[in-house]
Amino acid sequence: MGAKTLTCLSCAQLNRVPEDKLGRGPKCATCGAPLLPGTPVEVDPAILQKAVQNDDLPLVADFWAPWCGPCRSMAPEFAKAAKTLGVTARLVKLNTQDHASTGARYRIRGIPTLIAFERGKEKKRQAGAMRQGQIVAWLRG
Repeated sequence: MGAKTLTCLSCAQLNRVPEDKLGRGPKCATCGAPLLPGTPVEVDPAILQKAVQNDDLPLVADFWAPWCGPCRSMAPEFAKAAKTLGVTARLVKLNTQDHASTGARYRIRGIPTLIAFERGKEKKRQAGAMRQGQIVAWLRG
């Protein structure tokens, strides 16, 4: 059994977690934050970039803004999807209003936009609000 590298979504520290411990609520060795909280975590551009480059689990980023109605309606569905996906993927949110240059860097043309990253590369993207089941099926599909 190997170990998975996970970036702490709070302090950006890299952590190695044995695969058999992923389901046991692993915490960051530096700050103690949960590494797999089972809920979407709001991140800044630096933490997003570090997690995209280093994480061994799929990372799904929701690019959103507080003024966006579809973004707000999708937020609870995104949270339910995080619970459903458990330790198979991590879900994060990035506020494009607060971090406009990041939206441009990732070529976000409309929000909400989900981007799934695996092993440092963009695997797929989807614009528009989705329900929990659609999010899960899209990621697994």
